[in-house]
Amino acid sequence: MPDNSNSNDGTKKPDLPPGLQSSSGENGSEDDSGGDDTKKPAGPPGAKKPSGPPSSSSGESETQNAKKPAMPPGFSGDGGPGADDGTLSRSDFQSDQDVRWCPGCGDYAILSTVQRLLPDLGVPKENFVFISGIGCSGRFPYYMDTYGMHSIHGRPPAIATGLKTSRPELDVWIVTGDGDALSIGGNHLIHVLRRNVDMQMLLFNNEIYGLTKGQYSPTSEQGKVTKSTPHGSLDRPFNPAAVALGADGAFVARSMDRDTQHMKRMMRRAHEHEGASFLEIYQNCHIFNDGAFAEFTDKDTQPERALFLEDGEPMTFDEGKKGLRLDGLSLETIDLENGRWSEDDCAVHEESNREKAHLLARIFGGSELPRPFGVIYREERPCYEDLVTEQLEAVTEERGEGDLEALLHDADTWTIG
Repeated sequence: MPDNSNSNDGTKKPDLPPGLQSSSGENGSEDDSGGDDTKKPAGPPGAKKPSGPPSSSSGESETQNAKKPAMPPGFSGDGGPGADDGTLSRSDFQSDQDVRWCPGCGDYAILSTVQRLLPDLGVPKENFVFISGIGCSGRFPYYMDTYGMHSIHGRPPAIATGLKTSRPELDVWIVTGDGDALSIGGNHLIHVLRRNVDMQMLLFNNEIYGLTKGQYSPTSEQGKVTKSTPHGSLDRPFNPAAVALGADGAFVARSMDRDTQHMKRMMRRAHEHEGASFLEIYQNCHIFNDGAFAEFTDKDTQPERALFLEDGEPMTFDEGKKGLRLDGLSLETIDLENGRWSEDDCAVHEESNREKAHLLARIFGGSELPRPFGVIYREERPCYEDLVTEQLEAVTEERGEGDLEALLHDADTWTIG
């Protein structure tokens, strides 16, 4: 696993695509992109590489500008204390690799959010490990100045399990996609969750195969017309949150690339949880599935279509005009302005209530109910690597250190003449 922490190249590459800028961020956050002099990439993705990093017009020196790419909406600093006092900052986690995703890809915002979160976690830099599979998300470890591994298709959970079990002091992150985790990697996904290995899994869900140029994925909706389904997909899509709960996951949450502040909070919550943390991130594929999550991210539709969960708080949405009420074993929308219902009638979110979590996770597909975002479920239970260590210590105390040579020649062994 390569470590780029001792690179002599002082110039950090941008983690935003050239030409990406906005006058204002989503959900009221401000944009610190630093000017409007960026250039758009020449030609479509795949034909030509985008032009170089955007420049800044903030009045800083050229050297400083080369190290500070335009920032996504919602960020105004490095996420941690300043580098001058010896502490870590965002730049400490930016590798010397040129970040190359399609212009406008949601992966840029996710990468930037992770790099801004890590300095705040109080973990030694050399303890971070990022393991990815195959797909657009698979490039993630190259862009992180940490230990990491670009592994094989669908197997990041298996590799992460071995690493965390043998080196429990490491802070292990899995970066995967809907195709990598829910198709060939589906079996590995459910086992790392049921075992409750202490790691963070970020599942980038764009409901399409982007790296291989636009085939339908396990999360694509029925009827989806793609290069591999020219007459529309017949498959019923996977619901990642429901899959995670069905696998007995101890922490299940959802966020979106367009709301970087919420995404950062969910990443922090996932990291604080001791055990397997599953965070699904709605990630827009600008090229092959643009606008797949627009109803949840666009400011005009988000209030009525997105339900932001807070533990111990009533489930309300649409700026408090509507809420969700428990009607037997199902949820229904109630109007909080017509005088018949009030917040007291709304269901209260309980992160530790598995039954309610299943109801929330099943809000999917064509449901008229708002889609939940936040921590859907959280349960504290022993971590797999701790149980392995305890078992090894108990057996060693009972039977001694053991002898490998004796083990190889013990019991059912025989010599073939």
